[in-house]
Amino acid sequence: MGKDLRGKELGKGLSQRADGFYVGRFTNKYGKRKQKVFRKLQECRQWLADSQYCDEHSNTNFPEEMSVKAWFEYWIKMKQRTVRPNTVRNYTERYEKNIDPIIGKLLLSEVKPIQCQMIMNRMADEGYRTSTIYQARITLFNLLDYAYQNDIIMKNPCNKMVRSDIGKSSNKKEALTLEQQKEFVKGIMGNTYEIQYKFLLQTGLRTGELVGLRWSDIDLKKRTVSVDRTMEYRYAVGEWRVGESKSKSGFRTIPLTDEAVELLSRQKQKNSSFKCIPIEWVDMVFLCKKGTPVKNSTYDTMLFKLCDKIGIPRFSMHVLRHTFATRCIEAGMKPKTLQTILGHSNIGITMNLYVHITEDEKQKEIDRIAEALKVI
Repeated sequence: MGKDLRGKELGKGLSQRADGFYVGRFTNKYGKRKQKVFRKLQECRQWLADSQYCDEHSNTNFPEEMSVKAWFEYWIKMKQRTVRPNTVRNYTERYEKNIDPIIGKLLLSEVKPIQCQMIMNRMADEGYRTSTIYQARITLFNLLDYAYQNDIIMKNPCNKMVRSDIGKSSNKKEALTLEQQKEFVKGIMGNTYEIQYKFLLQTGLRTGELVGLRWSDIDLKKRTVSVDRTMEYRYAVGEWRVGESKSKSGFRTIPLTDEAVELLSRQKQKNSSFKCIPIEWVDMVFLCKKGTPVKNSTYDTMLFKLCDKIGIPRFSMHVLRHTFATRCIEAGMKPKTLQTILGHSNIGITMNLYVHITEDEKQKEIDRIAEALKVI
């Protein structure tokens, strides 16, 4: 039992030095002596209690002094078994670029909320957008929470105090207006990817879903297309990656319009004109003249060129999906039906992210209820 300078018993593992500072010490389960000095007795008591609890309940399968970097390397290998390749890539990029430089060399047990916030603040200072900072927070939270859930650390320091709603505002992806859509459709006539762009405006597919579409997914009798995969070309490894849809709700069947069916017919004729199609790509719907799938980024690159040529603001492939959703709502489609077609897990995603009501549409809605609003 330790004592203070007046001879009062402080409890096991606690004592006071001649200079007035309090000392907490204990021997952990590995036989290593731990000690820390504090100005206040209460702080010393708290540290001793927390440290002994952590030592008693920590997972003995992992070394006590594991660094954040070492834990990330273990964690990301686990994630490779449970999440999509794109998610693993995003986690790795955010860790290597933003998290590791700040806390990578720290012991996992030493990370505090203030250091987690430093990561977010540094990103904001470096000009990152809020959406990217949010992705870094998700990575950090999941990384540390896995350690917490497995009794490696006492609590997750990436808590509610750690804010990611800082940084540059993200560019809002607006749907094309009706006028812009008409200009776009007219301007892409004869383009090598005309059919693909128009098909997205008819179905609302994601780019990876379009790239991975096979003829065996299409039922022309029922006039439907089944979506159960996504495909992406990975430049880093020089190969195509095929994966499952983004979520369970991503597995869906989409009804086809007359125009969508016509577009598929045109694409089939186009494919038949190619001199050679490698056996592995014979069942793929959208191919280039080489008989191979079109790389995902190639569609965006061509879109930018077309926008410049047509004279409309540049937009990405995803905006065509936004535009499809907005046209559906404007035409009176029920949001729940649209949610199913788009493959969203909840209705909030559909309404908040993909449906942009135009100024004309707002005016039409007001005109419809004008009689009920009259006060004079």
